[in-house]
Amino acid sequence: MSGPEPFKLHAEHPALELVNTLDMRFSGETIELIPTYRDLLRLCTQLKLMTAQQAGRLVRTVEEKTAQKVLASTIELREALAVVLYGRIDGSKLPGGQVEILERHFQAAAVHRRLVAGDPHWYWSWSGLERNAEIPLWMLAQRAADLLVSSDAEFIKGCGDPTCRWLFLDTSKNHTRRWCDMKTCGNRMKARRHQARYQERGS
Repeated sequence: MSGPEPFKLHAEHPALELVNTLDMRFSGETIELIPTYRDLLRLCTQLKLMTAQQAGRLVRTVEEKTAQKVLASTIELREALAVVLYGRIDGSKLPGGQVEILERHFQAAAVHRRLVAGDPHWYWSWSGLERNAEIPLWMLAQRAADLLVSSDAEFIKGCGDPTCRWLFLDTSKNHTRRWCDMKTCGNRMKARRHQARYQERGS
């Protein structure tokens, strides 16, 4: 029996990949891509925030009630981040309540990380990496915090397909990227434009 399909990662940043786990966000028929704590761990593993062994240990040791609580907190983080990022893209006024939610998650993550001397550079690690159920939440919150205060934040865009609008970090040479994935949304939008021109010629 095959496992679940891998996540489609087109955002170029873990925090944006998290926002994209609510698919079809603007279509009226959303699709939740991380419905369980196990899915959250699978996402973090695919993003290389943790190893498969570390995720497996959390699956075996975290109680279901605790796992559900952490998942709910991660969804809260995701939705606050979505409001702030889409608001910035659309030029909307940022709601203070969502910013406060982000600050709370960012501060919680900062409290539980520690600086480790590695070879060849220092890096952040986490207390109780294979014991604390909140590890995936803290990891994603820290990456979101780092992104928001970095110069890269100005290159966050939404996919040009209005039914998709997945977020991505535009790392293209001239920052002209328009689609989360050219093979899907880009080609779909090209097909729509072609059909519209065909219909106009036929009318």
